[in-house]
Amino acid sequence: MKSLLTKASWILSVSLLLFSCGGKDSKKTTDEVVTETSKTKKLSIEKPQLTFGFIKLTDMAPLAIAKEKGFFEDEGLFVSVEAQSNWKNVLDRVIDGQLDGSHMLAGQPIAAGAGFGRQADLVTAFSMDLNGNGITVSNDVWAKMKPNVPLDSDGKTIHPIKADALKPVITEYKNSGKPFKMGMVFPVSTHNYEIRYWLAAAGINPGMYTAENVQGQIGADVLLSVTPPPQMPATLEAGTIYGYCVGEPWNQQAVFKGIGVPVVTNYDIWKNNPEKVFVMTKKFVEENPNTAIAVTKALIRAGKWLDEPSNRAEAVKILSMSQYVGADEQVLANSMTGTFEFEKGDKRSMPDFNVFYKYHATYPFYSDGIWFLTQMRRWGQIPEAKPADWYEKTIKDIYRPDIWLKAANILVEEGKIPATDIPKTDGYKPATTDFIDGTKYDAKDPIGYINSFSIGNKDK
Repeated sequence: MKSLLTKASWILSVSLLLFSCGGKDSKKTTDEVVTETSKTKKLSIEKPQLTFGFIKLTDMAPLAIAKEKGFFEDEGLFVSVEAQSNWKNVLDRVIDGQLDGSHMLAGQPIAAGAGFGRQADLVTAFSMDLNGNGITVSNDVWAKMKPNVPLDSDGKTIHPIKADALKPVITEYKNSGKPFKMGMVFPVSTHNYEIRYWLAAAGINPGMYTAENVQGQIGADVLLSVTPPPQMPATLEAGTIYGYCVGEPWNQQAVFKGIGVPVVTNYDIWKNNPEKVFVMTKKFVEENPNTAIAVTKALIRAGKWLDEPSNRAEAVKILSMSQYVGADEQVLANSMTGTFEFEKGDKRSMPDFNVFYKYHATYPFYSDGIWFLTQMRRWGQIPEAKPADWYEKTIKDIYRPDIWLKAANILVEEGKIPATDIPKTDGYKPATTDFIDGTKYDAKDPIGYINSFSIGNKDK
């Protein structure tokens, strides 16, 4: 009955639109109009009116593009996209049903399923992007780091910059009685794990969590705390923190304002790492399976559109709109158009800083999710050791490539993506050493990976 009402409402809306247009076109049937305007295979949508959330970051781009380019409407979806104040608010509003889905930190649905923080049954069928983050330090800290950074024959800084260059600066602060403070966006954010990974690779302890102490600062050489992304530059400028890890445009904003210097990107920390995901509740997906597939279809199309280089300039204009990221076009373009600026004037080619479709970026790989679980265990957010099979079982309840595959296969039938864009995979990427310290990550051996680090928990 719900489906019939939905179809009836849609037909009435189209009829009214045609009547208002007048002329010969108003006599065409609804079926004729659908045939002429779209080759999209219409699913029986259970819930066409949807509200999605996001945080003001460039990696929310698939949502903005799916809306602005009409990809949601092609699927019979009428979507409102609303900015949220912080990541906790995003999580709570999805769990409570105030949002039907949202742009979310990759670690959030995983933590909710693994038992850290607020617990809930959340799922993701779509990975929103690869890379896109950076670590920025204040001008004063950079001035102290710079003598420790190697230069090439032209006197230019050699990248990537390892945290070894920061270590003596931290020691100097410690000796003068000042704790070294840095910001990240949320306890289960990629940013938290990336800045921890970067620091620990240089022998700098970023602190541990326990069941009783969820601040993550036990034994820390660097005190990490939460700051919402848009507030990062102002917090740095105020001297409350001396550096931060955040997504764009907030690293480039520090360069633009002349208050800080990005020293490393997460592409350098973990090449082509997953960053954000699109999240719905398990309940929503079970009650609205066709809607979930239709949403995923629209987002896959948006990712593909975004990775056409000729579309990036238009994407920057769309993202600069106040209802989306609302940042200056020049700031957004610094990273969205294939470059990244470190020191002011030191702009370097980085074509894969923001990836939305290449390298199967939209597919929710189990191995990506398991990496987050290993970091939660490494730093104590998962306080007790787990058997190896727990990692696979846990992630398979959260990551839903089956939904992605249904959406992608329909897109292939419609001629919107080539069949070669569907990965042939068991859900696991091959083992890789594409990390700043060269450590090998094999998602099928999570315990071995956890035990390979000198800093962090060890499991039997």
